[in-house]
Amino acid sequence: MSELVIRPITKNDVADCLDIYNYEVVNGVATLDLEPRTLPEWQKWFETHQTAEHCIFVGLMDDVVVGYASLSPYRTKDAFKSTVELSIYIHQGYRGKGVASKLMAHILEYAKETETLHTIVSVITAGNAASTALHERFGFTYCGLTPQVGFKHGKYQDTETYALLV
Repeated sequence: MSELVIRPITKNDVADCLDIYNYEVVNGVATLDLEPRTLPEWQKWFETHQTAEHCIFVGLMDDVVVGYASLSPYRTKDAFKSTVELSIYIHQGYRGKGVASKLMAHILEYAKETETLHTIVSVITAGNAASTALHERFGFTYCGLTPQVGFKHGKYQDTETYALLV
């Protein structure tokens, strides 16, 4: 397997990121979206992540997008401008190979260098042991459980919130 290359997303990467995300929409619970997203929706997603605070990095192996990490607006109120929500999604064929750890390290280093960011929040569907371990390894603090907040795949799903001050 080749080495992972991490770089900012380009328009040409949007469809690959969408495929990674939609796989999880249909098959998993890392997102509580119930319907796959469309390419026009994700082109807008790409456009809204072209600021210093709201960005997307992709991980590539042999020029194939194998995962991505994004920092998105946490809330719309002005008081939350220095807080972002982190998302990391990995192609199902590349999980367990260190891709998420490398993307996490990269995006956290970026966030620390961005003087306008103060807090990173991550909301994880409960039971995702790999994601929980990843966040704890990088120093995120467990902030609490929101019970039965979503209904997917025939059962109620809890979420766990983690935060990191940068």
